[in-house]
Amino acid sequence: MTTLIPSASPRVVRELADDLAVDADLRDRAGKPPFDEVARLREAGLPALLTPPGPDGPGGRGVDWRTACTAVRDIAAADSSIAELLAHHHALSWSPRLFGTAEDAPTLELRAVHEQWLWGGDIDLPDAQTSTGLALTPAADGYVLNGRRPLTAGVAVADRLVHTARRTDSGTWVVVHVDPAHPGVSVEPAHDLLGQRLSGAGGVSYDDVPVAAHQVLGGVPVDEHEISPFTALAPLARRLLLVHVGLGNAEGALAEARDISRALPRARPLADADSGAHYGTPPADPYLLLAYGELATSVHSAGAVVDRAADALAHGLAEGPALGADERADIAFLVGAAEAVTADSALHITTRVLELTADAPTLATDPGLDRFWRNARALTAHGSAAHRLRDIGEHYLNGLQ
Repeated sequence: MTTLIPSASPRVVRELADDLAVDADLRDRAGKPPFDEVARLREAGLPALLTPPGPDGPGGRGVDWRTACTAVRDIAAADSSIAELLAHHHALSWSPRLFGTAEDAPTLELRAVHEQWLWGGDIDLPDAQTSTGLALTPAADGYVLNGRRPLTAGVAVADRLVHTARRTDSGTWVVVHVDPAHPGVSVEPAHDLLGQRLSGAGGVSYDDVPVAAHQVLGGVPVDEHEISPFTALAPLARRLLLVHVGLGNAEGALAEARDISRALPRARPLADADSGAHYGTPPADPYLLLAYGELATSVHSAGAVVDRAADALAHGLAEGPALGADERADIAFLVGAAEAVTADSALHITTRVLELTADAPTLATDPGLDRFWRNARALTAHGSAAHRLRDIGEHYLNGLQ
């Protein structure tokens, strides 16, 4: 197993991003489950690196929240599908700490690091109307899990899946982790996706899959007022990491478009003189400069909002169980704002770069910039901007979440 320390992570991430960027378009077009990509992640030690920080080993293990967000964003600029896989992995790697006990969490986290588990799955914070489709039934030596989840992150390649399930005896909700290698687990990789084709998403079914008592991380109260503010950070962590995926995807699109525009000559006359028209390259085209100025400002503005939310969430995770409800509400407000701003920016940028590089296919092979737009659409399709803005307005106006 590759052993990494946090100080090595920027170099490791840059090298991996450069490697993924080389054939990102070809792999996106093929749309195969990301087995080869996961092998690259393991070789670089990313599954072990992108875990919660811990004291074990001479250099420690895992990374702090901000470092993890930066890593996901850098990978997203090269390949946002693989960045989404890592985003879900990192968010779910916090599950033992967020849902488990202080006594049990370190043991499970350490095992996950040593075995380089890639986490997948999904966690819902339930309400009275929620149904995850998964039932956990007590058995003589623990429990058995049955049911199906139609679209789950990373199921095609994950080493451990985390889910919220409902106990059939008490009706209470619990968070469990399961080994997908068990014969009772059936994985159905998603095909023909519009975007984010290599994120390893798909459906998963459970048929009398045994779950030992130690695989139950903890319970989740149905009443939202009974959930600890620290535990309630779980969905916010996942959402904010996906915001970093979307922002990185937009940054990658803009950087690739810039390189194309720099190399693409224009036939627009810049000035007329007695000697004839002068023709310039893109850096001298005022309309192109204006367009890139707008897009660069948009991505930097979104980055500032996202960074503020990342700082707040990092503080909340560091607070642990001592986190207060008001602090958690403020974090939710900032995460919602980051989602709203980044969604608008990413969709605008990834659409606009297609227009700015429209002449490129006539001069060379298709640069494949459409994948950035498709990925942006996929990343923003599942979150309602109106709902996010309503929640932001509720918090701002009334001091409520």
